[in-house]
Amino acid sequence: MQRRDFLKMSLAASAITVASSASAGITTQPIDNRKVSKIAFPEKKPLITYSDRPPLLESPRSVFTKGITPNDEFFVRWHLPEIPTHIDPDNYTIHINGLVEQELHISLNQLKTEFEQVEVTAVLQCGGNSRSAFKPIAGGIQWGSGAMGCATWKGVRLSDVLHKAGLKKDARWIGFNGKDNAAYYESPNFVRELELEELDDHVILAYEMNGEDLPYLNGYPLRLVIPGYYSDSWVKMISNITVTNKNKSLFFMDVAYRVPDNECECEEPDNKFKPTKPITKMNVKSVIGYPTNDTVVYNNSHVVIRGVAFDEGLGIREVLISTDEGKTWENATLNEKNGRYAFKEFRFAYKPTSYGKVTVMAKAINKIGEEQPFARDIKWNHGGYKYNGIDTVTFEVI
Repeated sequence: MQRRDFLKMSLAASAITVASSASAGITTQPIDNRKVSKIAFPEKKPLITYSDRPPLLESPRSVFTKGITPNDEFFVRWHLPEIPTHIDPDNYTIHINGLVEQELHISLNQLKTEFEQVEVTAVLQCGGNSRSAFKPIAGGIQWGSGAMGCATWKGVRLSDVLHKAGLKKDARWIGFNGKDNAAYYESPNFVRELELEELDDHVILAYEMNGEDLPYLNGYPLRLVIPGYYSDSWVKMISNITVTNKNKSLFFMDVAYRVPDNECECEEPDNKFKPTKPITKMNVKSVIGYPTNDTVVYNNSHVVIRGVAFDEGLGIREVLISTDEGKTWENATLNEKNGRYAFKEFRFAYKPTSYGKVTVMAKAINKIGEEQPFARDIKWNHGGYKYNGIDTVTFEVI
C-alpha cells in the first residue's frame, strides 16, 4: 500500500468515526448550575424559573434533603398558557359524563362531605425531569434534577366518584381535562386518559397538599393524583371526567410523552424508532440534596450526605454511596416512614481526609433489584424522558 493511499484511508475512517459520534446520542449529568430567580411567584419561594407563561419552576437541589417537599418549594409544570386567574371554590364543580348511569356535577363541598376522605404520600415527577442530561438536546424544557417533589395528598378516591356515577358495562377508558387553555385555537387541549384497569384505591382527586389547600400553581382547587406514575398524567384544575369505551386520539397521549417501544427505550437522533409507547410508571432514582456542587467543607469535618430516593412504588431496598468515583460503594441509612410511593430519605456519614475536589455518587436499588445506571449507560430518546442516572455531586474540601 502506498503511503498516500494509507493516509487517504485513515482520513476516511476518521471522518466516519466523527460522523458516527455526531449522530449518536450521549448522556451526561443534568445541568446543575442554574440560578434561583430573585422573584417569587405567589405562594412560592424563589425557584429556578424557565417561563412565566405558562409557569415553569424548578426546585433547587438543596430542597431534596427532606422526605416531604414544602409546598412553597414544590416545582411547577403547566403545558398551556391560559390559566384562570380566579377560581371561586364555592362554585367550583367537576362534571362526570360519558358511559355512566347518571351524569354528575360534584362540588368541592360535596367531595369533602359526601365521600370518604383519604390520604396518600407520593412523588410527583415530570417525565422530562433531568432532560438536560441528553445530548444532542432532546425536545422540551431543559430541566435539571428538580422537576419533582413529594407531598401528602388528601382527597377522595376516584373509584368512589365513578361508583356514584355508575359505570356502564362497556366502560374502559377515563379521560381527564383541566381548566388551562391554549393561546391559539389550533393547539390541542391537555387531555389525558387512564385505562380503567389501571385504577386502584390510591388514585385520588386531591384538594389538599401537605395539610393545606393545593397551591394555585400546583392545580388548585382539585387535581388528579396517580401514585407511581409520571406527572403528565396528574391533571391539574380538573373540570371534566369522561368515561368511554375506547381511547381517543389525543396529542398528549399519542404524540407527546412517548418513548421508543423497545427494550432500551432508546433510539439514535437521526434514526427515530417506531413504534412508541406512553411513559407511565417511574423508574428507580435518587438525588443528593446535600452537599451541592457549590458546597465547601473543612478537611476532617463531619459531613452528612443527604438525599432522597424513590421508584414507582415497589420500594427502595438500599441506597449506595461512592466517594471514589464509583470504584467502591457503601450503604446509606434509609428512612422509610412515609410509605412506598414517597421519597425515601437517605443519610451517609463522611469524613473527608484530603484537600481539593471530592465527587460523591448516589445509587438507589429497589426491592426487585432494579438499580440506577451510570449516566453514560443511559441511551438517548427524542423526548429526553425517564432519565435516572446515578446522581453525582462534586464539592470542595479546604
